[in-house]
Amino acid sequence: MTGRRRPSSPRPFPRVLAAATAATACTAVLASLLSACGSLPGAPEGSGEKEPLTVMTWAPVDTKATNMPGMPAMAEAYARWVNSRGGLDGHPLKVVTCNEHNDSVAAARCAQRAVDVKAVAVVGSYSQFGRSFISPLERNGIPYLGGYGVSDEEFASPLSYPVNGGQAALLAGNGRQLASVCDRVSLVRPDTIQGDQMPALLSAGLADGSRAAAKDVRAPEDGTDYADAARRALDGVDAASGGTGPAGGTKGASGCVTATLGERTDTFFDSFRRLQPDGSKVRIASVLGSAGQALVDRTGGRAGPLEGAYLTGWYPVASDPRWNPMRKVINDHAFGDNRIDPADPGVQTTWIAYTVLRAVVERLGKQGVQDITAHTVQQALDRGEEAVDTGGLTPKLRWRSEDMLAVQDFPRTVNALVTYQAVREGQLVAAKEGFVNVAGTLERPRADS
Repeated sequence: MTGRRRPSSPRPFPRVLAAATAATACTAVLASLLSACGSLPGAPEGSGEKEPLTVMTWAPVDTKATNMPGMPAMAEAYARWVNSRGGLDGHPLKVVTCNEHNDSVAAARCAQRAVDVKAVAVVGSYSQFGRSFISPLERNGIPYLGGYGVSDEEFASPLSYPVNGGQAALLAGNGRQLASVCDRVSLVRPDTIQGDQMPALLSAGLADGSRAAAKDVRAPEDGTDYADAARRALDGVDAASGGTGPAGGTKGASGCVTATLGERTDTFFDSFRRLQPDGSKVRIASVLGSAGQALVDRTGGRAGPLEGAYLTGWYPVASDPRWNPMRKVINDHAFGDNRIDPADPGVQTTWIAYTVLRAVVERLGKQGVQDITAHTVQQALDRGEEAVDTGGLTPKLRWRSEDMLAVQDFPRTVNALVTYQAVREGQLVAAKEGFVNVAGTLERPRADS
């Protein structure tokens, strides 16, 4: 129904005709329902009588700080793809999305909505407000599968199942990457609770290469000009810009500035470029999620300020053929949705998280479990009878107690692998083949302890 009223008529004939038409339509609908043999309305062909599975994916959209619209968009494309193939082990997949707004109250509301829609899991989502969203999920036994890794609770809650090493692995990895090329490092990071953890993590990686701790440069998360932060960052590495290096240091090493301001990182680098002296040897760096191929392209490619930059990520570079299955799903089922960038680590994390969900549901189906609930999903994840193969995008994943790494403050970590990348000729490429394991760096006590 459209909700609009038909104008009334003084003549009886149209009413009689309308009634007859409605009766005919009802008869046709009834016949169709009877012939469907119990199939669920809207279920994909071949899905049989299995109940739909509802999941939720949330992320901040249209905010003044970090935005991740590609994550819910990827979830919706995944649902279209998997439902075109008969669902998850025959269960139609229903994805409910929620705008987290980069706000603690909104994050809690998204979690409560997951409870209200009886979601069997929250999958591939982003929020830095773990304290707000994890409690409603824990009270109702809803697993949090494959969050982005920006809140402590994602690596502490027994109902959280992270697929990467989160912010901790990126920062420690970035420190190790920069230790081989930098005498001194300035870290420009958001002046937030989550940002407060970053200096110690980056410095732990630098210490692996016998480098001094990074200079901590705080900056507003939603700033529009970062000239002051850029000046402080340059001051922090100025003594190293001559490239003399400490005794036993890397020949030709120089100062480096790494920025982890999320979506505002490009604004910082614009301010930095304007202040950087001609001929400066100061190099720049970041982590995937704060910078990426889209930012490189937007700022001029090989002629832009990010040429030569060092970046640390969780996964293989976007051009790696291991991403081809995801790219095909995007091409075939996203219908040109420009929110989805295959090189975005949020999109990539969502793909991996849904890959895990699919494996878990199929495993339950093989065990004869037809009633898929949040509890049965949680139990399957905890048992980890079979590690989940993500096609080489991560190590095989499972979350038994013996799979947890001994990482201080992040006990749910099961994957501490990162990749080293660099911008060359305007393209993000692998700076080192394969993965780098930063578990040892994360397991050692840090200066903030």
